[in-house]
Amino acid sequence: MLKRHVTAGANVRLRQFCRIINNQRDPAAIVLGNNVVVDGELLVFADRGKIVIGSDVFIGEGSRIWSGSEISIGDRVLISHGVNILDSSFHDLSAHRRRLQFQRIFVDKVNEVGSITTKAIRIDDDAWIGFGASILKGVHIGMGAVVAAGAMVTKDVAPFTVVGGPTAQVIGTSFE
Repeated sequence: MLKRHVTAGANVRLRQFCRIINNQRDPAAIVLGNNVVVDGELLVFADRGKIVIGSDVFIGEGSRIWSGSEISIGDRVLISHGVNILDSSFHDLSAHRRRLQFQRIFVDKVNEVGSITTKAIRIDDDAWIGFGASILKGVHIGMGAVVAAGAMVTKDVAPFTVVGGPTAQVIGTSFE
């Protein structure tokens, strides 16, 4: 049933805890390659946002990938449980505009990005995102990079680099 909300390749498994929220109602807004397993949540906003996931990708339980711009995930990427990947601030800094947004979401039942700042996220092939990590707007995770458990990533991560800690500092290298 959830597959009607996405464009899916062969052997895609949307498992027990998977949740698809396609506010655009356009299956082209969420694209899944071949051999993708999703136990987390994929969300695109009503007015914009796109999620493109390559092949042989695993998205763990409790993970959230929310897009108001574009999130691109390469092939053979492992995303552990409890990961947050968010390409938007999701709320305006202005208290007045937050009140208006609340009105639109909770009263009018429209979930839009509107004037909120967004910036695309790209995760390259063979990356591994550890449990509880968060990747915020505008970040590029390089090929083969590892984001350790609990890291808060606000800057690009070079290929084959391991980052960890609350400020995602370089703590090592990964190898091809």
